Amino acid sequence: MTTQLGAPVLAPPANAAPRHVEQTQEVGEDEAVSVVLDGTTPSTTLHRPGSWYLKAHFTGLRLVGGDVLAVSDPTGAESYRYTADVAASGTATTDATGFWAMSVTGDTAVLALRGKDGGPAHPDSRVALDKVTRGYTDAELSAAAEMAPRSICGGNDYRDAVCYQSSNPAEFGRTPAVAKLLRNGGSLCTAWRVGPTNRMLTNNHCFTSGTGIEVWFNYQCPTCGGTATAAVTKVLVSSVLRTNAALDYTLFSVTNFASLASFGYLELDARVPAVGEEMYVIGHPAGKLKKVSLRDDQNGGGYCVVSAVRVNGSSSQSDIAYRCDTEGGSSGSPVLSRRTNKVIGLHHYGGCPNQGVRIDLVAAQISGLM
Repeated sequence: MTTQLGAPVLAPPANAAPRHVEQTQEVGEDEAVSVVLDGTTPSTTLHRPGSWYLKAHFTGLRLVGGDVLAVSDPTGAESYRYTADVAASGTATTDATGFWAMSVTGDTAVLALRGKDGGPAHPDSRVALDKVTRGYTDAELSAAAEMAPRSICGGNDYRDAVCYQSSNPAEFGRTPAVAKLLRNGGSLCTAWRVGPTNRMLTNNHCFTSGTGIEVWFNYQCPTCGGTATAAVTKVLVSSVLRTNAALDYTLFSVTNFASLASFGYLELDARVPAVGEEMYVIGHPAGKLKKVSLRDDQNGGGYCVVSAVRVNGSSSQSDIAYRCDTEGGSSGSPVLSRRTNKVIGLHHYGGCPNQGVRIDLVAAQISGLM
């Protein structure tokens, strides 16, 4: 089907199969290692040049006399401490052989056994490092992005979130509530806070069980067009409250919820939007720092618009369509109306037009849990 620029896109027949693709993104890989920290060798430094994060797995943890295991970046600005009760930290994911620590942003991580007061650890304290997940380098991320579903409709019009701080303050004001999901260390989606309580939304195809999934807030540039990230706040998925494949959503809670208060939340606009209504998407396409897809060169360079409603998605007539630019990693992003600055869709498919699940259908199922 061909259409003129800006013209509505007709929904496919009710029995048509979806021709779109889910938009997750591979961003890292596991490595087997063998390092023992003890009284003789209490610390080690992991360095994988160019990697954008490192995530360590430990086994055989034994801490004596209140000692701690610290995992940090070289400056100590990002640091996680683990006691004998690793689960109490809210930043560890336990498994059959040990636990995964929270990832460290950047290509270097320092692992150290320390006394609870910061002094030397007890000689009998011990832990083994047996696996590391390293984030891909920029070149590897670019190659992965080329292999992933690419849904740049025309030219790429999305920009760093901060680029709209002055020109579009209402849209920019909704960006802090959107976070990056690092799934089991190796792939990612997008998620966002919904409502004032401990509730977040993403896609069902991103995860249905929350084990080992990190949620990164504030992973974004402080300057328009920059490459550095602001200080990131990381929490873990705590529990899945409801998930549904037909509407491709997962509602979940997180650990250490109090740390997220400053990021605010988004509200649902539980209605079917109008064709032609201006809208935008906030997310982490291709694993990048937070972007806003607001403009659309397929609409004469104007704002993105809803091009069709009641389009077939994971189920019949479940979606809305648009040509806002997205990429792998955009799955789970909120689709917002420019009229209300509330969420009208949950992005999940790429393909130009791209598609999001109608939020009125999702709201009907989760309202009792909010």
